[in-house]
Amino acid sequence: MRNKGFRPARAVRLAGVVAAGVLACAACTSSHSSGHQAAGGESPSLAGDHAGLAAGNSSTPVPGTGSCRLGSRNGQPVPDPACTPGAVNPQVNQADIGSTVCKSGWTKTVRPPTSKTNSMKAATAKAYSLQPGATGEYDHLVSLELGGAPDDPRNLWVEPGKIPNPKDAVENKLKDAVCSGLIPLTTAQTAIAHSWTTAFDDAGLRVNGGTVCLRADPHKCVKGQRGDDTGE
Repeated sequence: MRNKGFRPARAVRLAGVVAAGVLACAACTSSHSSGHQAAGGESPSLAGDHAGLAAGNSSTPVPGTGSCRLGSRNGQPVPDPACTPGAVNPQVNQADIGSTVCKSGWTKTVRPPTSKTNSMKAATAKAYSLQPGATGEYDHLVSLELGGAPDDPRNLWVEPGKIPNPKDAVENKLKDAVCSGLIPLTTAQTAIAHSWTTAFDDAGLRVNGGTVCLRADPHKCVKGQRGDDTGE
């Protein structure tokens, strides 16, 4: 999700503009689930895979110039998994989401300043063969609001297209599902790292408008919450 501390003049330049649009999922009922204890288990297709998400380390080297390639899935851009597999904040776990990712304003406490990330931003742009001509953003694959690593190059990529973009909406709804107790934090993290374009299905969710429901139990739902951490 976009990081206000990483964007020069609100955007990074990149060749190609992708079409907007948010993933559409099957309808579900609107009964509201509350609390921070996850009601659903991890998606069978991703169970255990969260162990593959590394703990964030800001000293991880940025990939070399031209070594990363943007991909496409379901008509949307995705990062090179060899360069940007995702990484998580080791200080965030399921037990403390009420005082971290689900607490209003929390992402502001972990977002690195531009002064710290300028050189990394430039190196990542070179790694992804950034070209002038169109807008994009320097993006956390696992967003800060889902406990993504703030300044690990493995969790950062250059996402082409307009700002805000369809990935932002996916991340917001995953956060709603985590903070309402529909799914565990690790399920959301693994799903967004695997592919943000299929994250709802991978996390066992169905979305209809602003309502997020469990696919296995469509009566367990949460309506979207807009807060000051959306778009992080």
